[in-house]
Amino acid sequence: MQFKNPELLYALFLLVIPILIHLFQLRRFQKVEFTNVKFLKSVKLQTRKSSQLKKWITLLTRMLLLACVIIAFAQPFIPNTEEFNASQETVIYLDNSFSMEAKGSNGTLLNEAIQDIINTLPEDETISLFTNDESYRNTTVKALKNDLIQLSHSPNQLSYDAVYLKGKQLFSNLGAATRNLVLVSDFQQKGNPLTFEVDSTFQLKLVQPKSTIATNISIDSLYTSNITGETIDLNVKLSNVAEPIDNVSISLFNNDILLTKSAVDINKEAETTFTIANNKVINGKLVIDDAGLQYDNVFYFNINAKPKIKVLAINERTDDSFLKRIYTEDEFDYKSFELTALNFKLIPEQNLIVLNELETISNALKAVLIAFKNDGGKILIIPSNTADLNSYNKLLKDLSITTFSNQNTSEKRLTSINYNHPLLANAFYSKVTNFQYPKVEQSYRFSSNSNAVLSYEDGTPFLVGDTNSYAFSSALNSENSNFKNSQLIIPVLYNMGLQSLKLSKLYYTIGQPNSIAIQTSIGQDDILTLESDETSVIPLQKTYSKSVILETEEYPNTAGILKVKNKEQVLQNLSFNYNRSESNLSYYDLSPLNNVTVDSSLATTINTIKSNTTINALWKWFVIFALVFLIVEMLLLKYLK
Repeated sequence: MQFKNPELLYALFLLVIPILIHLFQLRRFQKVEFTNVKFLKSVKLQTRKSSQLKKWITLLTRMLLLACVIIAFAQPFIPNTEEFNASQETVIYLDNSFSMEAKGSNGTLLNEAIQDIINTLPEDETISLFTNDESYRNTTVKALKNDLIQLSHSPNQLSYDAVYLKGKQLFSNLGAATRNLVLVSDFQQKGNPLTFEVDSTFQLKLVQPKSTIATNISIDSLYTSNITGETIDLNVKLSNVAEPIDNVSISLFNNDILLTKSAVDINKEAETTFTIANNKVINGKLVIDDAGLQYDNVFYFNINAKPKIKVLAINERTDDSFLKRIYTEDEFDYKSFELTALNFKLIPEQNLIVLNELETISNALKAVLIAFKNDGGKILIIPSNTADLNSYNKLLKDLSITTFSNQNTSEKRLTSINYNHPLLANAFYSKVTNFQYPKVEQSYRFSSNSNAVLSYEDGTPFLVGDTNSYAFSSALNSENSNFKNSQLIIPVLYNMGLQSLKLSKLYYTIGQPNSIAIQTSIGQDDILTLESDETSVIPLQKTYSKSVILETEEYPNTAGILKVKNKEQVLQNLSFNYNRSESNLSYYDLSPLNNVTVDSSLATTINTIKSNTTINALWKWFVIFALVFLIVEMLLLKYLK
């Protein structure tokens, strides 16, 4: 038995006082003479013995009464466990990832855990608590209450190994303390087996609340296809974790205006397509109706206004009217210069450079073109019939294009189209088989057939290139070829122009490293910001002559459409979405884990920890004993003669 106030036991020395009073309070008897002395002597002896017995019993009762009162104020107790005298230290990890949005029996799994902490732990209890993005060390539940109530879901989740290590680091250096590391999470499967190393310095307790939802549909991704001058097809991919579901509604918004709706039947995966107008600014939002996790029911994207694509043709006594007809003013900013009149400073500002039948390529021009290509520019080479192959091949090597070999003076027909080449992807609704074959009088043979876009009937390439640089094998003037009058020239050259402009992605993912090129020129001391109606973020950025590269990962941390601003000027919009990895409803089975305690309720775990420090209080019993002795004393005084 132990005492909460053992110092009060010194009051037991006060029990000496009634003993002293009893010993020194000697009452004298008055003698009365009677005739029958023998009889009186017998009565006298009997009365004295009865009186002495009553006094001793009364004294004992009063001493026991006083002792019980003193012991009751000292608050005696018996500890329930042997660990009672060890100081307790508790560290709690609270998983606030999006998967904890799943519904439990009393709200979301995260809210259930928060309520268990607030309602089960004493307000003055000292604990350490951390989430995926916040840490609170050596604080109390009272101090944490507002933060817990306002705790929101995080787009980032620590790995379980990182959680384990961070929890260990939050323990103090009190060697005698009983340490409890409590990990509260749904323990969503991440691919790797779940293991925790054994550590005898603390007790590991896992709390895995159970979700009541059985299905979750999410919008996983979005991409464009079949891009024409008038329309763009938006392809939406959805996933489902549960039984097949019919008639899932999907809504497409531009800002807050509903554009169209669609419905799909989904098993594990599904896809649907929306057709929207091209060359229109879209601040898009896709929304589905799903009762599961809510964070993955909205998907943001945006299509910004397209600036005019800058095309520069460098000629040498050559007609470029066919280029002017393709690169029209509504979509392109077309410029044409003779080589002798060209200002090389114009080249870095362009998107596409066309070398139109130059006789030779000087070293100065080659150096500028290589720098332009390395900066993301596109180059198209149309050789002259009398080209200096040595100067051309130097440029082709630096552009990583196959070089020219000998010149062929026999006529060839263009008969083969590589529909799988990125330049012609989605350029045709179907494979063209009945077109009029263009012909070429003179041409150069490429040293390799790789990366061919268009080929002759003998299989040798007419046009080669990758996504950055292209080269024809012959001049395109009317005397040498009728390709300018062919139906193939428009999709080929038009797509080169379109693909030369780097368009911003439809969306970016929060929590992943993103490198975003903003085509703009800003002052030396200017910075770009990402702003919404609620927040403003200054991301890491690198400034170049024609662009600014924004680096994002953890910030912004809220899904939505943000404006890229230079001071008050809005340059373009960027869309950010949460990573969909939390949409998986598969969870680890914790039962095979050794040396851990597993519960489904945080309140149960907290009560288990508290039971190690609880006591059986005995002070009430001593109060009862005191009352009993008081009653006994009263009865003795009244009835004992």
